[in-house]
Amino acid sequence: MSDARIRLRYLRDTVRLLYPGPGAPRAYSVLPHPVVPRRLAPRRWWHPSPVVTLAVEGSIEAYLSEVFGVPVECVLRVRPARRANRKPVLEAYSDGELLAFVKIGDTERAGALVANEAATLSRLADVPLETVVPPVVLHHGVWRELSVLALSPLPIRRGRVSAELLTRAVKEIAATGGPASAASSPPADDRARGTASDAPGDTVGDAMGDAPGDTVGTAWHGDLSPWNIAPSGDGRLLVWDWERYQVGVPYGFDAVHHFFQRALRRMDPSTAARACLAQAVSVLAPLGLSAAQARLTTLRYLIALADRHAADGWEPLGPPDTWLNPLVDHQELLA
Repeated sequence: MSDARIRLRYLRDTVRLLYPGPGAPRAYSVLPHPVVPRRLAPRRWWHPSPVVTLAVEGSIEAYLSEVFGVPVECVLRVRPARRANRKPVLEAYSDGELLAFVKIGDTERAGALVANEAATLSRLADVPLETVVPPVVLHHGVWRELSVLALSPLPIRRGRVSAELLTRAVKEIAATGGPASAASSPPADDRARGTASDAPGDTVGDAMGDAPGDTVGTAWHGDLSPWNIAPSGDGRLLVWDWERYQVGVPYGFDAVHHFFQRALRRMDPSTAARACLAQAVSVLAPLGLSAAQARLTTLRYLIALADRHAADGWEPLGPPDTWLNPLVDHQELLA
């Protein structure tokens, strides 16, 4: 089945969920075209695609109108076909002004991710941040047994994120954990942490002690990918999608993740994983990690990522024995 057909099927299911009816119909359009579905938006006279009619009464739009106290129209993003954390994401508008980005927890897994992001951002709102700018939680509630999280839109300014800015952001995010948080707020995926701690090469890690690679009090964003960050106009870093935030992970996970996701744009998974380990020292040296700590942290990250995919029930990089195990086995021979 083509990506477009899968997206349209998902769109139909999502529309039934968020616009259950009955009520007076309102016209919408699938944009830019039904054969390339990317957004479902309120109908405008210049839209070339066919009209789609939805009942707004009793819909998510009616709920958000009550939440914000103004009439709200929504643009629904038609999500990619296969993503473990796929969920309805809407842009809520009033009088043409973007009020919020809204995430809907439509499955148990999506609900858990939405709840984690809401809790994370609520806690970060009380943390004095100098470099990182996260969204603000405008509303977190339940509608028709679905969790709803509305976040303030960040003033996105596309541009290159410098290595120095990224390093400062990684350090600041890591410091948001704190010893007390590490003790009271374990990572959302304990499997990933447990497996990572058993990573091959712990003979190298034995010498780490309480060095920067230690996990006590260290947090990570969880998906500090190029598409989840942007430079602000005042020298800070705009960061969104905090669903995967965790406390109690090796220091430097965010830096390695950023490098790995960039590498995956140009390489197959196994080559990207090898590049990740080959560049571990240069990637993590700005954080103060030694060469041994950098290599161990990178291996732990890759294993934790594979465990995340296993917990999510999908393998976007393919089976770990094709992209991860050969790399880990080679390091075991060297240890």
